Amino acid sequence: MAVKKPENMTFEATIEELDSLVDQLENGDLALDDALRKFERGIALARAGQTKLSDAEQRVSILLSEDDEAPLSDFNPESE
Repeated sequence: MAVKKPENMTFEATIEELDSLVDQLENGDLALDDALRKFERGIALARAGQTKLSDAEQRVSILLSEDDEAPLSDFNPESE
């Protein structure tokens, strides 16, 4: 099975895999190399999840803007 890039995963899938990795690392039965690979994957997942969460928060903030006269525009996370 090919490993998906964290940025191509849903937020929920990212959290699910991250939770699984944490369980495996906390178990302590992994060889050092395996533990490091899983840790690196976990860091990538955590960063991707944080980015997705920040983007969602920004979208909610835009939607809840108090300026009813503000023109609507498409959300583009890369523009900021």
